[in-house]
Formats: sequence, C-alpha cells, structure tokens
Amino acid sequence: MRLRHILAPACGALALAAVLTSPAYAATGDFHYRYVGLDGRPGTATLHDPASNQCITLPEVADPNSSEPAFAPHNDTDEYAVVFTNPDCTGDSWTLRPHGNPATDRLKLRSVLLVRP
Repeated sequence: MRLRHILAPACGALALAAVLTSPAYAATGDFHYRYVGLDGRPGTATLHDPASNQCITLPEVADPNSSEPAFAPHNDTDEYAVVFTNPDCTGDSWTLRPHGNPATDRLKLRSVLLVRP
C-alpha cells in the first residue's frame, strides 16, 4: 500500500520533468516577407530560424486596423510555412513548401506557422 503512495508522485514528477526538458524546435533558414510601414514606406523583414509549431504574428502588420497585410512571402526554411490572412494564425491560409520560390505580391499574410514535413 505504501509503495503505491510513493511511486505515484515519483512517476508524476518524472513525467513532468520529461515534458519540461523537451527541446524547443526551430526551423533552419529564413522566412522573408515584404510590407508597407505605417509611414507608407516599403520594407522587408526576415525571421531567422523561426520557432516551429508556434504561431508567429508578424509585428509590422499585426493590427488590421492600422496596417495593410504583409505580402510576397518567401519560405527559405527546411519546414512548411502556413501563412494566414489574420493575426494569431486565423483566417484564410496557404501552405508554402520548404526552400520554395518567393510567392507573388498578391499573397497577403499577417501570421505564419512553421511545421515539420
């Protein structure tokens, strides 16, 4: 009976330690996009080795009420990039292949999610 009371917390602690020490993954490479700044000037931004399986809202175009969406994404990472028309990986989406060609200016985005193939 006592063994069960000792083993249950020990197993729980071991499972928690395994979860907390799991490595964070990042895509290898760069994800580029273009945007028009709040001052009306064109800009280019790059996410270098972006986090995998984590929604990234693009900071330059995060607020739909004050900015136009980014455009012409180029996924030069080793993972698939799912781009979304709205912040927080919501809205319409489009998937870009790893190390693909740049998309056209017509492809608009506000957030991206990189996922392993």
